[in-house]
Amino acid sequence: MPIPFIDLKAQLAVLEPEIRRRMDAVLAHGKFIMGPEVAELETDLAAFAGARHAVTCASGTDALLMPLLAWGIGPGDAVFTTPFTFIATAEVIALLGATPVFVDIDPRTYNIDPARLELAVAAVAAQDPTLHPLPMTAMTHKLKPKAVIPVDLFGLPADYDALGAVAREHGLLVLEDAAQGFGGVYKGKKAGALGAAGATSFFPAKPLGCFGDGGAVFTDDDALADVLRSIRVHGKGGHKYDNVRVGLNCRLDTLQAAVLLAKLPAFPGELDARDAVAARYGAGLAGLPGVTLPVVPEGCRCAWAQYTLSLAGHDRDAVAAALREAGVPSMVYYPKPLHTQTAFAGLGHAPEDFPESLAASARVLSLPMHPYLAADVQDVVIGAVGKALQG
Repeated sequence: MPIPFIDLKAQLAVLEPEIRRRMDAVLAHGKFIMGPEVAELETDLAAFAGARHAVTCASGTDALLMPLLAWGIGPGDAVFTTPFTFIATAEVIALLGATPVFVDIDPRTYNIDPARLELAVAAVAAQDPTLHPLPMTAMTHKLKPKAVIPVDLFGLPADYDALGAVAREHGLLVLEDAAQGFGGVYKGKKAGALGAAGATSFFPAKPLGCFGDGGAVFTDDDALADVLRSIRVHGKGGHKYDNVRVGLNCRLDTLQAAVLLAKLPAFPGELDARDAVAARYGAGLAGLPGVTLPVVPEGCRCAWAQYTLSLAGHDRDAVAAALREAGVPSMVYYPKPLHTQTAFAGLGHAPEDFPESLAASARVLSLPMHPYLAADVQDVVIGAVGKALQG
């Protein structure tokens, strides 16, 4: 029987009674939009993350878009982010008419490189692509550096001390993309609470997922939280037909809040279980030639949204095919960096502009990872990887 890449059915088997109890309560009271479970969840999420406010919304993409909209980011603004991520991170920048300025990654962590961010800001200010690769817009129009969106890729928080130092020096707002990182920790602080605002996703496959789309924004800024609550309901003011700004329709459904309320108490134990799976993988896969295992820097905790190998010197497609033949699924996140995507062709980048992202996209392979992955199944995965590398 094939091994699930992410086993949501195993989780449901454990949590189903509480999930059904919570969903049945919503069906009974019938408040499907902004019902009481939404406010309850926001209180619990804020407490978990160590933030003053959690503002839920309809998706992780909305959670990224809302703070940028609240900060007034738009045409003429430069927002820095990594090209080695899902398109939503840069998509929200472009949707507001701002310009994504890509910054290459640290090849050890796959997260945005603070030293390269410093160069990118200097290049934008000087309109000098010899300092750092720039989009064509930055060379024809003087852009104003406004924000940076680090991504906690594969569940590992970025280096927020170093990034924060660059951001403070240049007046950049930091929007943490914790879509994969929720549950992670950086030097004693929880993911989601590591920037001026933090965005996460509750897509079902995320470390904490609901039964559809969902997201949340975390912040300690009272004024920002008030604006975010307005934005998610069409820019609502004092009442439904008092619209004080142009906003969105991006509320979290009450039923999804109910699912998350049932899952959140189990989340700390699931994070421990993910740690145990990662440790077993690490012990079993250590020393394989041409394989680099994930790195978790001191003072960090990874949420292990994915367990990702780097396969330098191996034919990744052949390894993936051998795993598939053995009943072991694998995934590639992400086979095309954003600067090579058609959607961003107008920025005018060459593939080699961001060599670390390009190299990672050709080497990474993610293995099954979830908190209900039994030890004997992990051993099957470990054995299959070793055999596949010999083929």
